[in-house]
Amino acid sequence: MKYIPIFLLLSICFSSCSEDETQEVVTKNNLVWSDEFDQDGAPNPQNWTFDIGDGSAEGIPGWGNNELQYYTDRPENVKVENGVLVITARQESIEGSNFTSARLKTKGLFEKQFGRFEARIKLPSGKGYWPAFWLLGDDSDGAIWPQVGEIDIMENVGDEPTTIFGTAHGPGFSGAASVSKEFTLQNSRVDTEFHIYGIEWSPNRINYYIDDKLYQSLTPKDIEEETNGEGVWVFNDRPFYIILNIAVGGNLPGNPNAETIFPQSMIVDYVRVYE
Repeated sequence: MKYIPIFLLLSICFSSCSEDETQEVVTKNNLVWSDEFDQDGAPNPQNWTFDIGDGSAEGIPGWGNNELQYYTDRPENVKVENGVLVITARQESIEGSNFTSARLKTKGLFEKQFGRFEARIKLPSGKGYWPAFWLLGDDSDGAIWPQVGEIDIMENVGDEPTTIFGTAHGPGFSGAASVSKEFTLQNSRVDTEFHIYGIEWSPNRINYYIDDKLYQSLTPKDIEEETNGEGVWVFNDRPFYIILNIAVGGNLPGNPNAETIFPQSMIVDYVRVYE
């Protein structure tokens, strides 16, 4: 079921916060871009392109994380059917890799600075799965990661089906040193139910939420404090593009084990962007 949630203008403060650490929410409800995945077949080429391979062509074999998958644009790994996008990770040999998957991106097709980015998604489960919904900064000016910035709206390691995390990467806080926070679901799971994952991104603030729950708010002050003054806030500098993918294995989340079931899919009901 597709719907557009309405969120109230509010401030939220968790029990661990003092009043001066209140997390402010600025609601953005003007829809400016979306994919509702209503047309069966390949993903809409006006919205999505693909990363192909194991990262070697980009100079980062294993996609910089010793991952095991080879990304393709085949219907076996990515297709739209019955009103949803289906990204499927499979255990099969191709081009020297033992797993296949897909990674879609809007780079060169849709990029935006600031706004509300959200998607309604159901995830796979099992050791070795690493599904994600995230943003990367435009690099057309020659800047490279992490200077371009990265906003991970939703990540999950497949053997933790009640936990998701939201993360930010930039100069001085990238990779294992990124700034991140987990959220644990109560009486629900990410692999048996759809949830809405999103951010509201404004100048000098990124709010992370799952469904109607705000669980992290980052500002330049937070980055400065988390990195002992070494981190640089790069999220006011450029537009970002959207990425959806399932990675398999690597430093995070660890490799599949004998109990991991293949194939499994990340199912996306919609992706929407508001301002």
